[in-house]
Amino acid sequence: MFGMIKNSLFGNTEETEYKLLSSETKDGVSFEVRRYDAAKYAAVSSEGRTFDQVTGELVRKLLMYIGGSNEQGEAMGTAAPIIITVYPRNDGVLSRRLVVGIRIPTIYQQSPPTPTDSAIRIEERPGMTVYALQFGGFAGESEYRAEALRLTRTLGETAPFQRKQYFCCSYDPPLKPYGRRNEVWFLREEP
Repeated sequence: MFGMIKNSLFGNTEETEYKLLSSETKDGVSFEVRRYDAAKYAAVSSEGRTFDQVTGELVRKLLMYIGGSNEQGEAMGTAAPIIITVYPRNDGVLSRRLVVGIRIPTIYQQSPPTPTDSAIRIEERPGMTVYALQFGGFAGESEYRAEALRLTRTLGETAPFQRKQYFCCSYDPPLKPYGRRNEVWFLREEP
């Protein structure tokens, strides 16, 4: 536990790099189109509990893993953002299934430390292009849903994006009181 706290407070935070394809504004809403390369992520999933009930627990598991709770005892530094994959129902409410992931820091991409928590898996995620909408404040399910709806309306019905899932991203530690950065990402469908 101390390793996780020390790592998140004093460790280096590596923000996932991307290529900015465009910055756009429609109807007063600004968003970006970004390209992310393939990378290895530590991920943990949950079914049966709501977003707000389970995200803190799952994020802690990942922070403990990158903070040194792994077979090698390696404190890897922190990475941002934490990416929560959600699966909305037709009415916009999130299903009780989600996956929380954090990109393995670059120095460990070739050979990530082995998790000691069997719930954590290391997965290779393909490169992706996303529509990204940034917003501030503390974000839970209702805030992410509201921003996802705003991005959906902004992009319109004809935009080529995945509607069966989207990503809720958080860049800041839970104790940061202001200047917080959150994003909603929609996966652009490639032609």
